[in-house]
Amino acid sequence: MTVFVIISLRDLFASIILMGVYGLFSASFFALMDAVDVALTEAAVGIAVSILLLLSTLSFTGRAEKKSRQKPFLALIIVFFTGALLVYGTFDLPPFGSATSPAHQHVASYYINESYGETGVANLVSSVLASYRGFDTLGELVVIFTAGVGVISLLSTSQKALKTNGTTNKLVAPMTTHHILRIVSKMLIPFIMLYALYVQFHSDFGPGGGFQAGAIFASALILYTLMFGLQATLAITSQSWLKFFAALGVLLFAGTGIISMLQQHNYLNYNVLASDPIQGQHLGILLVELGVGITVTAVLFQLFISFTGYMLNIRRPA
Repeated sequence: MTVFVIISLRDLFASIILMGVYGLFSASFFALMDAVDVALTEAAVGIAVSILLLLSTLSFTGRAEKKSRQKPFLALIIVFFTGALLVYGTFDLPPFGSATSPAHQHVASYYINESYGETGVANLVSSVLASYRGFDTLGELVVIFTAGVGVISLLSTSQKALKTNGTTNKLVAPMTTHHILRIVSKMLIPFIMLYALYVQFHSDFGPGGGFQAGAIFASALILYTLMFGLQATLAITSQSWLKFFAALGVLLFAGTGIISMLQQHNYLNYNVLASDPIQGQHLGILLVELGVGITVTAVLFQLFISFTGYMLNIRRPA
């Protein structure tokens, strides 16, 4: 119902707020299904980062959407046809929660019974994502890095141009006159960052990990930029450092696997990273999760700066 209301609205601000509500519903649903890790990601990306990016973009555009004169019937037909194919494909899936589904028969029982003994990690999700499915998680991280590089290449703006743009603070910090919001944000940002670090390093024992922590940390940086302006943010960081850290996280993840190969073992086999295999698993999972968190933070925040710089170039006075 929320989706249909969002589609029908012409007020872009109301649509953005309802998208945040939809993200809240999704995060609540995942939490109720005991997928707390996914709920944290949805809350950080679907509610915090996405909504902040959309609201920032809205400050450069009009609030009302103009009615299009075009009638994209072909696009509508393609969407319905694709949706019908997806629905048809779900007919072959096993019943929801069925104990006889292939996933539960072949891999789930092994992970549940053997994970703690082999990795020593209490959080089953972290052990599966960072250890058993290390190749897959590395691929996901490379996808995020590649997407960030592509967007940054298309919307790249030099830091010198951003700093010398006299309209930067006016355009990027629309909350300049809202002193209460600025003070409250200034008080909350350190706790948001502290919570991101907790999610990062507590993933062995509870829900969390690099993806969730990186999104939360990036949302704190974006909030700081919206409240205090892009110039204030660039005074404490730079695009060059963000690009460096985006690559560093991927290299840290991949390099952990190379170290195990140099010791004549399989790639991403953490058992050889320490004298005790359990300690090696702990160390390996810590390193790869740290790499994920570093890359996700750097890429998300760099995307925000790239979009902001692109809009500033459009709006810059001649």
